[in-house]
Amino acid sequence: MESIVFLVQCPDQRGLVAKISTFFYQQGLNILDCQEHVDTVEKQYFMRLKLDGKGLHSSRKTLEEEFTLLAEPLGLKWSVHYSDQLQRVALLVTKTSHCLYDLLVRHEQNELQCAIPLIISNHPHLESVAEKFRIPFYCCAVQKFDDPQLQKAERLRQENEVDALLDKHHIDLTILARYMLILSAEFTERRRSKVINVHHAILPAFKGANPYRRAWERGVKMIGATSHYATADLDEGPIIDQDVERVTHESSPKDLVRMGADIERVVLARAVKAHLESRIIVQGNKTILFS
Repeated sequence: MESIVFLVQCPDQRGLVAKISTFFYQQGLNILDCQEHVDTVEKQYFMRLKLDGKGLHSSRKTLEEEFTLLAEPLGLKWSVHYSDQLQRVALLVTKTSHCLYDLLVRHEQNELQCAIPLIISNHPHLESVAEKFRIPFYCCAVQKFDDPQLQKAERLRQENEVDALLDKHHIDLTILARYMLILSAEFTERRRSKVINVHHAILPAFKGANPYRRAWERGVKMIGATSHYATADLDEGPIIDQDVERVTHESSPKDLVRMGADIERVVLARAVKAHLESRIIVQGNKTILFS
């Protein structure tokens, strides 16, 4: 069924539901689902409205223009998403394959409704995975320099190469499926709320190499993973999904790595699915996640 999703955010006020629902009734659109949330602290109202697109008798442009007339006096921030317009997704990877495999299998099984026109990496290691799924693979390598200024310039060149590929393929969503290069603030700002990252949830205590080994040495009793929109502070953007699992003294460092990878797969897939289904509204540095 063709559907239309409206995401709405505005200052909380009386009569919002009546005015919005009346508008769509007058457009001849049947409401299939409506979810609301009121942030009583910030005094903000949020709505996700799913409509039966078959009832639309005007053009989409006209629908959006007329909704704008309703939205402006009410102070509505809104976006609209059509189910027949598949988002174009790019997967960025380095050497670790578990998140990449998981997303590709879910996509192949129609769990993730999107198009994946390319995979980009800073290493050639995972090209064989792309070949298995018949997806073009681009290796944008980074040459190493001893001079810090040369290295900085090289990273900028490489990031611009990645950015050009994303533009060329008209990418709507970029997924960092364990992409181990830090993105610039300019890159994440250009693609605000359009880049999803995943990392283990034992940050910031165990940054850098071998985090699970150091977590095991510290005797942690719980590990997990966080998926979020990437910002200039790469691991501190608006959180979309998290999960945890308890561990004991019997768990080895290898056990922690395996368990962490499993959780990363799950939270990243859930975050991507929520984004593709237009179930997320970003408010500042947090998200409203509709079911």
